[in-house]
Amino acid sequence: MWANGVLGQLVRFGIVGLASTFVYALVYWPLATYAIPPVLASIAGFLVAVVFGYVFHSRWSFKGHEAEGGVGTQSKFVAVQSVGMAMNATFTWICTGPLHQPTWVPLLPVVFVTPVVTFALNRYLVFK
Repeated sequence: MWANGVLGQLVRFGIVGLASTFVYALVYWPLATYAIPPVLASIAGFLVAVVFGYVFHSRWSFKGHEAEGGVGTQSKFVAVQSVGMAMNATFTWICTGPLHQPTWVPLLPVVFVTPVVTFALNRYLVFK
C-alpha cells in the first residue's frame, strides 16, 4: 500500500512536473535569449511555473496529503519552491556565466536535478 501510494504520487508529480518544466521553459528561454539576463529570466519562469505547480500538485499530485491546508501548506510550498528557484538560478548562472553556454543548457539540470529535490521536499515537508 505505502509503495503504491508513493509511486502514484511520484507518477503524478512527474506528469505535473513535466508540464511545469514546459511552462518554465516557455517563459525562461525567450526571455533569456532575447529580453533580459538569463538569471532574471530563470526567476520569472520559476514564478510562473510555481503557481502552475502549486495548483496541480495540491489538487492532484498530493491530493489527500495536505498537512494543514491553507496558508501553512502554501507557505511551506513556497519555501520548498524557493529552494528550487535558487537551484535553477544557480544552474543558470553557472552555465551561462562562467561556462559561457547557450541559454538552453541550464534547462538540462533544471529538468533532471531540481524536480528530484523538490519532490522529496514537497512529499516529506509540505504534503505529508
